Amino acid sequence: MELDGIRAGEDDPTFLSMCPFAPTMLLRDDIMLRDDGDYTYGDDHADLRIEMANYGLSTGYPIDSFVDIRCACGSDGFEFHSDEEAGVAVRRCGSCRHERFMADSAGFAEEAKLTSHVCICGSSHFQLTAGVHRYRRDDDSLAEEVRWTYIGCRCASCGLVGCYADWKCEHGNYETLLRLM
Repeated sequence: MELDGIRAGEDDPTFLSMCPFAPTMLLRDDIMLRDDGDYTYGDDHADLRIEMANYGLSTGYPIDSFVDIRCACGSDGFEFHSDEEAGVAVRRCGSCRHERFMADSAGFAEEAKLTSHVCICGSSHFQLTAGVHRYRRDDDSLAEEVRWTYIGCRCASCGLVGCYADWKCEHGNYETLLRLM
């Protein structure tokens, strides 16, 4: 399957900076989310992770692990396209224009009707962060298996932050899934 130059199964040596979610992140002094009553704005990936953590808590599937996404060329600015019903997301680097299916999306691409995301300010250039909620074992410890996937965007123009896509995702290993972002 090929979609705008993307081939399912194509490998991409993407730089990832994975971090487990820690509730103490919510208390950092250097995080300055701004809320205008309707929307929330932030300055960087850390602010986006906080907004995504709040969203995950509101859904009942709190985010356990995050990854801030960078292209192999080093850029962290992307166009973002998704279809939540199909569980498909695609990112296109704003610098080198490389496109990549995110997570295990390539396996569901044939069913997808992708929507291009555009911020309320009109920009389509975002920083991306992905997060996952993992299954719990009987003792409430975290299992390796993923239950839910989240993709958040921070507008590079105005700083708007939010979770732009999320879906149920039955993947065997959270580290492997986050590397596929």
